[in-house]
Amino acid sequence: MTDLAVAPPERTRPAGRTFFGEPIGLAYLSFTEAWERFSYYGMTALLVLYMTQALFMPGHIEHIAGFASLRHALESVFGPMSTLALASQVYGLYTGFVYFTPVFGGLIADRLTGRKIAVAMGAVLMSAGHIAMAFDASFLLALLLLITGCGLLKGNISSQVGALYPEDDANGRTRGFSIYSIGINVGAVAGPLVCGLLAQKYGWHVGFGLAGILMLCGLATYLIGYHTLVEPPPSAVRAEAREEGSTNWRVVATLIGVMALTIFHSIAYYQNSNIALVWIDKHVNLDLFGFQVPVAWFNSIDPFTSIVFVPILIALWKWQDAHGGEPREIMKISTGAFIASAANLLLFIGCTVSDRVSVVYPIMYDVLLGVAFLYYWPTLLALVSRAAPAGLKATLMGVVFLTLFISNILIGWIGGIYEHVGPATFWAIEASIAAVGGVLALLLNKPLNRQLDR
Repeated sequence: MTDLAVAPPERTRPAGRTFFGEPIGLAYLSFTEAWERFSYYGMTALLVLYMTQALFMPGHIEHIAGFASLRHALESVFGPMSTLALASQVYGLYTGFVYFTPVFGGLIADRLTGRKIAVAMGAVLMSAGHIAMAFDASFLLALLLLITGCGLLKGNISSQVGALYPEDDANGRTRGFSIYSIGINVGAVAGPLVCGLLAQKYGWHVGFGLAGILMLCGLATYLIGYHTLVEPPPSAVRAEAREEGSTNWRVVATLIGVMALTIFHSIAYYQNSNIALVWIDKHVNLDLFGFQVPVAWFNSIDPFTSIVFVPILIALWKWQDAHGGEPREIMKISTGAFIASAANLLLFIGCTVSDRVSVVYPIMYDVLLGVAFLYYWPTLLALVSRAAPAGLKATLMGVVFLTLFISNILIGWIGGIYEHVGPATFWAIEASIAAVGGVLALLLNKPLNRQLDR
């Protein structure tokens, strides 16, 4: 008879109800994230078009509380800006700071409130922000509320996914983040479709108002599942961090290095919600079998692709594992960057072929970006969740989103040169940026993995 004390460790099965065989808490986290992403992507799919076609026009821009001071500050740094350049800068600052504040949200959760309370507070603030977007005067207040709320929610809800699994359950953790990414992408598909359609038919503020209602649905979902999420109190996290001492700073530095590599990919990826929408609106024949495709709908293609390709890529990675080895995380990140480069290169080709580009080009662009997303973002989250020191998990998960802050600030700045260099050159630049990230990840793959494996 085998001695149970020395039996090989097995994964602890979730007790009670499960969600596709995973802990039931994953269901509430995934659906909360789906509602949050529904509202976020529904709003961002409208944002640049709203600013350039309505809000920043005479008769509206004067009513935005505090905007004259913001514009003066921006133009004192970047010089006089056209309406499009100004909208691109505001978009870049907003989407950048949305991903800057999770660092502080993680610190607050790790040291003060705990993750559960931080996420609930963040959802309340984001709901208020989306509702404030329905009014011209409160535009900047809305962005501030959304930025603050996202800081408390994003990194902490992601770290709660990893907390559902034992530290040694790498396979379970990967499955959990794959399912969680489906929730992200379901919301990202539905948001631009529904909010974009309502905005087109009934006006901008109806689309923004719906985003606020959807965020309230996310808050309700999280509160319903609140009791299924277990976490150590902040005092226990602080004690564990003290016990770990300074020996884990090598791992922390290595993880930050991996995060930095993904910035190139993010710049090429997230331009699809900024200048890509402007380019599609002006240069793409939107007729598809007699139907005029709403521009905002293009932001639903890449997340839909990400949903469809989850089982396909899991099957591919299993096949690779059986035939010589599944690529490790950094190699997957490199692959994603090269795919994102190919997507932007496709738009460059479209611009050189015709002045009125076929709708097929932006569709395939977003399909490729959807595959590229699966190679880099869930992979990065799973890596940080697995390798980060226990006392810094929420904080480092917040640092992951700091890469998106840097990326979106650069996206806004790069978008400002679009009118000067022209569409073809612009998409060639974007393709080159992603390719640089792919090459760097490829070259640094072995040195970084050696540091993580020590």
